[in-house]
Amino acid sequence: MYSVRKVTDDLFWIGGNDHRLTLFENIHPIPKGVSYNAYVLLDEKTVLFDTADWDICRLFLENLEHVLAGRPLDYIVINHMEPDHAASLGEVLLRYPDAAIISTEKAFIMMRQFGVPNVDEHTQIMVGEGDTQCFGGHTVTFVMAPMVHWPEAMMTLDLTNGAFFTADAFGSFIALDGKLFADEVNFERDWLDEARRYYTNIVGKYGPQVQRVLGKAAAVLDKIKFICPLHGPVWRENIPWFIDKYDHWSRYEPENRGVLIAYASMYGDTETAAQALAAKIVERGITDVTVCDVSDTHVSYLISESFRVSHIVLASVTYNLNIYPVMLDYLEHMKLLNLQNRTFAIMENGSWAIKSGDLMQEFIEANLKKCEVLDTRVTMASSLPSSKESDLDAMADVIAASVRGEKK
Repeated sequence: MYSVRKVTDDLFWIGGNDHRLTLFENIHPIPKGVSYNAYVLLDEKTVLFDTADWDICRLFLENLEHVLAGRPLDYIVINHMEPDHAASLGEVLLRYPDAAIISTEKAFIMMRQFGVPNVDEHTQIMVGEGDTQCFGGHTVTFVMAPMVHWPEAMMTLDLTNGAFFTADAFGSFIALDGKLFADEVNFERDWLDEARRYYTNIVGKYGPQVQRVLGKAAAVLDKIKFICPLHGPVWRENIPWFIDKYDHWSRYEPENRGVLIAYASMYGDTETAAQALAAKIVERGITDVTVCDVSDTHVSYLISESFRVSHIVLASVTYNLNIYPVMLDYLEHMKLLNLQNRTFAIMENGSWAIKSGDLMQEFIEANLKKCEVLDTRVTMASSLPSSKESDLDAMADVIAASVRGEKK
């Protein structure tokens, strides 16, 4: 049974949803599923924009056949060759042997690397920056987007109807479940966190490359009427608001003046101190405070929250004279994903050798760009006695003042 939706009178979404997959890219939890988006344009020529993951291949092919309604498929535009979008390409080529493939030089190389059958039996149209292609009433232009987030990626802008096919940019976790457009959901309440988690963990490392693409998009912003990503909802309203989110994320600027307290606690004492600090920060009027156990929170959520807020408190026990392993993994992900422009505070614990604080500060100073470590630290020997509550108060004072932009 097919399942399609109209984007415009002659542009159709023919993707599908996946609630069976538990780990996106076999690493990121997706408890609310994910969508794989593909689109068909019915012009004088018919055009397929990208394909789909193998998990929904049968539905995708049924959707494609239904929308074509007996017409041949004339063109296949491949914006991105990652298998969650291109795994079904071979099946399309087998069923539509006369279709021409439009893509980048590197994408054609990857088609052969992935063993896509019959690629060399099809007409290949290799495009570059600013090239155009006319399908009848619609003319599209191609925007090269290397390393957003693969080297072969491109985006396609329909100059006729304003549909911007953005590959993995402007995507999100969460299955669509019938709701195609961002204005059909409460995006800011229910989707924004997952859109941020998607961006920061999938694309976050490549902020400069995203900035270059945003610069290109700004020049044609008046022509963009729809953003059609390969995951998540289609945007037809409030487009500048979502582009602004990407601008903040890709410049590594925090969305909010707030605090993440990430703690690593073996037996609960570091956790108790972290929770006490959270209460004291809130008492000082800073209510955007999130507390996360790094042992019980997947690192993709930690990274997403780290991109959201301006201040991060790292609270870690010392483990084998080092940083607690899960905390160290979190720090390594910050480095890998190029997190910068953040303010840190440090809490440390150890029963006989307290090393984690110095090591965390050394890691930040050596690996994270444009980051500040506040001149305040809480040090615990096994636990924090009531006699050292003043240390928590001092840290809460400094953090609250810093969040407000005051000097303390």
